[in-house]
Amino acid sequence: MSDLDPARLDDAAAIEAADQGGMLRQVASSAAQIREAARLTAEAGLDALAEEGRPRAIVVTGMGGSGISGDVLAAVCGIGCPVPITTVRGYRLPGWVGAADLVIAVSCSGGTEETLAVAAEAARRGCRLLFVGGADSPLSAIAAQNRALYVPVNSVGQPRATIWGLTVPLIMAARALGLTDVPDPLLEATAARLEDVAHRCRPDSEPFVNPAKRMALDIAGDVPLVWGSSALAGTAAYRFCCQLNENAKYPGVYGELPEADHNQVMAFDGFFAGSGGSDPSDPEDFFRDRAEESEHGLHLVVLRDTEEHEQIAKRREVSVELARDRGVAVTEIEAEGEHPLERIATLIALGDYVTVYMAIALGVDPTPVAAIQELKARIVQR
Repeated sequence: MSDLDPARLDDAAAIEAADQGGMLRQVASSAAQIREAARLTAEAGLDALAEEGRPRAIVVTGMGGSGISGDVLAAVCGIGCPVPITTVRGYRLPGWVGAADLVIAVSCSGGTEETLAVAAEAARRGCRLLFVGGADSPLSAIAAQNRALYVPVNSVGQPRATIWGLTVPLIMAARALGLTDVPDPLLEATAARLEDVAHRCRPDSEPFVNPAKRMALDIAGDVPLVWGSSALAGTAAYRFCCQLNENAKYPGVYGELPEADHNQVMAFDGFFAGSGGSDPSDPEDFFRDRAEESEHGLHLVVLRDTEEHEQIAKRREVSVELARDRGVAVTEIEAEGEHPLERIATLIALGDYVTVYMAIALGVDPTPVAAIQELKARIVQR
């Protein structure tokens, strides 16, 4: 059973020893992933997508760290996108999908069974196809058999850490179709922002000045409710909770305003409310002895988009007030940049670092996913 020890985050050498799978290095590769993926996508000739005009809809199929690429694509294109974008996480393609639609299959390994099943079904239905994944894989074989466009991905280790290698090809495909304005200079600007986040969250910076270490210690031991203040921030909130699960082996509940104010807010009056020991709004609270805390309560983590509906901005402010009035700790993270790609990238990046540092503080190796591997092995035996 893991236990919280803030001292584990004090020394860069100790952090490196605890991070045996190199997850911090994988997360820090995000900027390089954008640059490499842009090059590989350009070489794949995705401009050919535009020759057939806009599809009726875009369906992205993928699981886990690969599937999130579809959600990020939808967030970057925004609610004004003239083409609906949906993500399928499972074995079956919706019945309405046909030849007028573009199906994008994404698998970092190229061997995800659910994704392969949907990709094969899309090919049988005559859908327009774009596949993104590992080279010389079952997915690339399906692409070759059906003359589908294929963008190879060089995994940095774990699929969840290869998010930009998997997502940039989708964004560039949407750009080719005229669905979003993401020129090459913006891709570079986003990479530069990710480098800046990496510098602020580097292992050798002290917890008091490292935002990711500080947030990890503030949240650890509590039950996090992670809310986004827009559809874009809601996608980042979902990603944050997935990373809590896989990196820190820790639960997390994600939500999006205004919906969370119609259900999850009631948890402020429930079993876990009022017992959290952290108040990140109090600078002195950082120096408390977390190892001695025995009570665990709710912790509201609000991912703030810089573009919010005016009513949602009010809801966010009042939700935070309600939480604090009831003794629920609150941490707020604000997106950086103007373009949707920059904003979601910065939210995702900080959450990735937070969850890795939380794992290390809890004495957990962030890289392995033993339960997932055991689950797969047991399924094979059935």
